[in-house]
Formats: sequence, C-alpha cells, structure tokens
Amino acid sequence: MRTGLLVKKIGMTRRFDDSGVHLPITVLKLDNVQVVALRTEDTDGYNAVQMGWGKAKVKNVSRAMSGHFAKAKVEPKRKLTEFRVDADGLLEVGVELSAKHFVAGQFVDVCGTTIGKGFAGGMKRHGFSGLRASHGVSINHRSLGSTGQCQDPGKVFKGKKMAGHMGGVRVTTQNLQVVDVDEDRGLILILGSVPGAKGGYIRITDAIKKGRPDEAPYPAGLKTNDLQAENNSLTGDIVPEKQVTEEEAPVVVEPQISDEAYDVAAVHSQEEKD
Repeated sequence: MRTGLLVKKIGMTRRFDDSGVHLPITVLKLDNVQVVALRTEDTDGYNAVQMGWGKAKVKNVSRAMSGHFAKAKVEPKRKLTEFRVDADGLLEVGVELSAKHFVAGQFVDVCGTTIGKGFAGGMKRHGFSGLRASHGVSINHRSLGSTGQCQDPGKVFKGKKMAGHMGGVRVTTQNLQVVDVDEDRGLILILGSVPGAKGGYIRITDAIKKGRPDEAPYPAGLKTNDLQAENNSLTGDIVPEKQVTEEEAPVVVEPQISDEAYDVAAVHSQEEKD
C-alpha cells in the first residue's frame, strides 16, 4: 500500500470523448505537496506518511508547528494529513510529490467534507416519502410521522433518522476514474463529482476495490526540478552523464571567411598599430 495525495478542489469543468459524449470533470490541484514527517512501526506503532499542502504565513503558524516544520526543513504548510502505508512505502522527509503519482485511467477513492446545508427535514435529509397529499392530512404533508414505539420501550432509540443538520460530514467516494494528469500545472482531472466545496481539501488514494495499475509509480511519483539537481551538485552527489552517440553528437561547422575579410582585418590591425 502506497501513500495518497492531498489536493485542493478547484471546481468543475467538462470534456467530450471521441464519440462526443459529455463528461463532467472535477479539477484538483497540487501545490508544494511535501512529506513533513514519518510514522514508523518502531516509534509510533504504525507506518504512515505525514503530508503537507501549500504554504502558510509564518505569523499564522504556532511556535510548536514552526519547530515541527523546521525539523523537517520544509516551509510551513497550510494543511496536514496522514496516509497509512506499508513499510516499503515510506518516503524521505522533505521530498515533493507530483501529479504523476496517479495515471490516466486509474481508479481512485476520494475523501472530503461535504457542503453543509444547515437544518433539513426528514424528506430532504433521508429521502422520506412524507404523509399523504390527499384529504385528511391537515397541513402536515412533509412531517416524519411516528418515531417511537409502544409503552415498551417507550423511547426513541439513538440514531433514528429524523430532521437535523445536513451535510458538513466526512464522506468517501469510491472508484472514481482519473481522466487526465497535468504534471506541469499540478492538476488531476477526476471523472464525476467529488465531495466538498470549492477550495476544500481532498484526500486521493488508490481505489481499495480496484487493482493499482502497473504504470503507477511505487512508492510514489516524486517531483524533480532544476533546484534539486543544483543541490545534488553542491552536496557532491554524482549524477551520471548521458552517453551521446556519434549520430546524436552535434556537427560543428567552421565559419567560412573569405580572403577579402582577412585583408580588411589586416589593414585595420596595421592602422591601430600606427
């Protein structure tokens, strides 16, 4: 089992497939997603990767969290979360993950907090049919009806479906398909709706009911950039050079200078000496 990704919901758009069918797409974005800390079996009793998203202002970070980020040598993050992994799925602290962690066509599970809808009745919240709309029901068509039992037990059990606060709960939607991945802009396109409002944070993991494709990198899809290569050169890490064949070697063409150009250059040099 490998780690997931922490992303931010940007909104929804649409695409058309080859046959012209409309596909609803949810756009999710990565922003400086780095590993902040590790949880190991020896010290914590389980294996997990703590991941952070984005950048937070230093003034908004507590002293305790500032020390936590300083220990990992990463910038303060706006959001933190943990992903359970296997022992061989642990990553190094400070590495940055890329959108190529998932591949197009892969099935994933997404987890987020649904949009809060306030106080709602039984028909909207639980799909109750309501009372009869005919004569005999006096302006009480959308009520729940009876909720209790007889004198024994004489109470309403906890968990009974009734009117109350709707939304604002953590929900996991399974088996959503990845349509496309944009590594340069850090975007992941998901087919269908994803729980949560715009600007909410979403957890994406490999689908538990589907197999992970062979193209998906293990233990993770890491982001490589020029800054990391520069750091490797400063620390003395040797990066193997690419072997260039004779066919790929550039052809050096010497400039052709006419005899008149040589004569003009000689005249100018003689004038400067005089």
